[in-house]
Amino acid sequence: MPYFSDELIEEVRSRNDIVDVIGGYVRLQKKGSTYFGLCPFHNEKTGSFSVSPNKQMYYCFGCGAGGNVFTFLMQYENYTFGEAMQVLADRAGIELPKQEMTSAQRREADKRTRLLEINKEAARYFYSLLRNPRGANAYNYFKQRELSDETMQKFGLGYSDQYSDDLYRYLRKKGYDDQILKESGLVTIDEVRGGHDKFWNRAMFPIMDVHNKVIGFGGRVMGEGEPKYLNSPETKIFDKSRNLYGLNFARSSRKEQILLCEGYMDVIALHQAGFDNAVASLGTALTSGHANLLKRYTKEVYLTYDSDGAGVKAALRAIPILKEVGITTKVINMRPYKDPDEFIKALGADAYQQRIDQAENSFMFEVRIEEQKHDMQDPEDKTAFYNEIARKLLSFPEELERNNYIEAVAAKYQIGFDNLRRLVNQLGNKAGIVKEQTPLKSGIHENKKKEDGMKQSQKLLLTWLIEHTGLFQIIRPFVTPDDFTEDLYRRVAEVLFAQFEDAGSVNPAKIISMFDNEEEQREVAGLFNAHIHEVETKSDMEKAVRETIIRIKDNSIKYRSDHLDPTDMQGLMKVVEDKRALEQLEKLHISID
Repeated sequence: MPYFSDELIEEVRSRNDIVDVIGGYVRLQKKGSTYFGLCPFHNEKTGSFSVSPNKQMYYCFGCGAGGNVFTFLMQYENYTFGEAMQVLADRAGIELPKQEMTSAQRREADKRTRLLEINKEAARYFYSLLRNPRGANAYNYFKQRELSDETMQKFGLGYSDQYSDDLYRYLRKKGYDDQILKESGLVTIDEVRGGHDKFWNRAMFPIMDVHNKVIGFGGRVMGEGEPKYLNSPETKIFDKSRNLYGLNFARSSRKEQILLCEGYMDVIALHQAGFDNAVASLGTALTSGHANLLKRYTKEVYLTYDSDGAGVKAALRAIPILKEVGITTKVINMRPYKDPDEFIKALGADAYQQRIDQAENSFMFEVRIEEQKHDMQDPEDKTAFYNEIARKLLSFPEELERNNYIEAVAAKYQIGFDNLRRLVNQLGNKAGIVKEQTPLKSGIHENKKKEDGMKQSQKLLLTWLIEHTGLFQIIRPFVTPDDFTEDLYRRVAEVLFAQFEDAGSVNPAKIISMFDNEEEQREVAGLFNAHIHEVETKSDMEKAVRETIIRIKDNSIKYRSDHLDPTDMQGLMKVVEDKRALEQLEKLHISID
């Protein structure tokens, strides 16, 4: 990671108002002194994502995502810290100093640059071979697939020669050594055969990242041979799970949704037909990395997978992955044709647009596929189908949305809304799913495990200290950072107390930048966003603060007593002093202005 001074990091952060930055990605509405919107990091409809201009932090009470303006860009755009720093510095008109890289960093950067150069050279070579008599078979193949020369040029289509060391010899002449060629994934080096090509006698599809840089290739064999399709192996510049074929074009499409296909030819055929919003995963099943990448450019994905059994299975796997990141999904029905390429050749672009307009809601698609597994004429199997659908309906945590889907399913299958809802609720009650959700007193909804009360108390005090800085003067004689028994909490408290002692004010967003680990940044954001929902009046709040401080001090005394060496007289005296301080705390009046 590039080195920047703490002062420069803070200048860049403070010159980028977090509400303005996040408002460019998320629609925010002001409620009191805080802004709220739908969380971009998980699927929700309640707007539990908060952005605080006072704290210059964001926090989602639903999934726990949180941090400052740097953290947001790193999470949303998948930037490194250095990239986020550069973007925000440019936004604020701040010129960053040129970074002196270590020798290891320079070697790594040089290697990436050379790998991109090699891929670019290979793409040019394949492209030229396609337009050479040697590439006639591949050129004719593309023509038989009804691709125009213009489309071939747009996608940089090419041909790898029938000689298995052709590209290797070409790249060697360009000055690249065996080691870097081996790392490119385009060449295999062994002692017996020497250097030979990964791709030969194949129609070639260059794979580009969103910045139009060639990072890998796909190749379809000409004639007999296995595998039919071959992709570049993963390299330092090619990660299949974080790139999508055609996204370099689709990201600039004016269409609101993205069409997600299975293969390269489907993407190319759709683009040629005017659907410039088509992309495909790279010879692998859809991953959460793909879903997060798509989330940057769209809120809606239409699955246009093959209509055969494998395509249906792929769609069923993709739907929950897309839903998890908050993408609305629909499924395009291409029957009686197998894929978009076949469909458009047979019926044309207008008919395909009609299928897009008629695309099926993804949940109703899942229900329809489930129905096909059951004999609806058999009462027992029909009951099993309704039970399975009821379990699926429980995946909607919000009652209103769940009822809307119950209504849609009940209408389609003529089961009766009340009957189906009763079945859903019965199954939900058995599983402990359908019940009134009561928020934790801290206001933090834990997904994995319920936190113990002491952690919540320590979080609450840290939040109150930044929201009511007058508390420092009141608790200073009684509470120190050492009273926070959680390691991370204590480190945060140390910085927070030091900020107050030095400047008489606190800067929680700056504290987040002091932690490199993303999980720690997320947790620190949570420490500054704890709340007791039930507290309404000022006197209730003051009572809650007093009780929380007493709990923390009492816990600190017990913790140190349990871990005290019997020969540590100084430690023993400190425990005695703290017990006296605890007695004073119990009589202390807390006043919050």
